[in-house]
Amino acid sequence: MIEAHGLGKTFDDVVALEALDLQVEAGEVFCLLGANGAGKTTTIHLLLGFLEPTSGRVSIGGVDVESNPTRAREKLAYVPERVELYGLLTGLENARYFATLAGNDGSDDELLDWLGRVGLDRSAAARRVATYSKGMRQKVALAVALARGAKALLLDEPTSGLDPQASNELSSLLRALTEDGVAVLMATHDLFRAKGVGDRVGIMKRGRLVDTRDTASLGHEELESIYLEHIRA
Repeated sequence: MIEAHGLGKTFDDVVALEALDLQVEAGEVFCLLGANGAGKTTTIHLLLGFLEPTSGRVSIGGVDVESNPTRAREKLAYVPERVELYGLLTGLENARYFATLAGNDGSDDELLDWLGRVGLDRSAAARRVATYSKGMRQKVALAVALARGAKALLLDEPTSGLDPQASNELSSLLRALTEDGVAVLMATHDLFRAKGVGDRVGIMKRGRLVDTRDTASLGHEELESIYLEHIRA
């Protein structure tokens, strides 16, 4: 569903990403681990078509992002580290506005159903977003993504600033989405959450994907040890 082949990005003389080969299948959660500057966010921006690759290619659901960005974006949704919504509008009003921009003319009842599926009940959806926590804002963004039928989901540091309960709720939601065939690529610093929710993890360092592991065969301590070994090398 999400593919990168020989993907590279250079800014002047700085190599931000080098020859990345990556595939995320439908129904899979792939977590990108790495320190700041490792290339995680650059990868996501290239997948979204926000940046033009220096080399290689990317595709979403078989659609080339560079040659057909509009069609590729129809298949995916992006949840940044900080979700920006309109504070004076309610959760439902924000969902309706952004769903309409994305071409979804569903009813309020349908949107409320999606909001409920991601854990935002009707009473919360009727409140102004200015009163929302970060986790609640993320739920609105995820509901909009689901309402428009996105089959690939990109998340950039989604657990940053979340309390343990909100992080656990997000993990449960992502697992539920994969059961519906959604492919999830998540950039994160959170090794514990990556092990808990990811099917695979990839470790990035200085713009390169240096290791990829199946989480089922790793314990938390082993993953931490592997990660630190690469980062310190």
